[in-house]
Amino acid sequence: MKLYYSPGACSLSPHIVLKESGLKFEAIAAPTKTHKLADGTDYYTINPLGYVPFLVLDDGRTLREGPAIVQYLADQAPDKKLAPPAGSFERYQLQEWLTFIGTELHKSFGPLFGGPANDEYKASVKERLMSRLAFVDQQLAGKDYLMGAQFTVADAYLFTVSGWAKPVGFDLSHLQNLTAYRARVAARPAVIATMKAEGLIK
Repeated sequence: MKLYYSPGACSLSPHIVLKESGLKFEAIAAPTKTHKLADGTDYYTINPLGYVPFLVLDDGRTLREGPAIVQYLADQAPDKKLAPPAGSFERYQLQEWLTFIGTELHKSFGPLFGGPANDEYKASVKERLMSRLAFVDQQLAGKDYLMGAQFTVADAYLFTVSGWAKPVGFDLSHLQNLTAYRARVAARPAVIATMKAEGLIK
């Protein structure tokens, strides 16, 4: 398998999941600013949408949306328990979290990374985003991870997205459950290895 990623982008989530899964893969940097691979290839010729993550299977089939990719990967390594069994109620709870992170958190960070949004709009986005992060903080009370004691693909996604708070000047220190959670996830060997591979830590 090949995973196309951009350092620190949302593709960090499936990159972590691949490391956690133990599956064989090749990680290929596809910087979202240049859309040029290391060998000069135009990334748009590989993924016409130009964004990451993008997963190419050995048989040529592809997946391009993070929540779909991480569930597929989890199902390829069921012994790692990165996702509850398909069809179980817990699996739908996992999908609930993946959807929440994608629509309520991930997309809300977009306007804060610059672009044409005015200050008034950004302020309203920040207020809404903080209320959502406060909700996550509450849900993490008494838990190691989002689903309880077991690390899942939803945690890889939440860790990735919540990590964008610092670059946009968001202080999460008052969200003690979330802060402790982030430290817990950051200490996982697979997460450390992935962060190093993407040049995010030394």
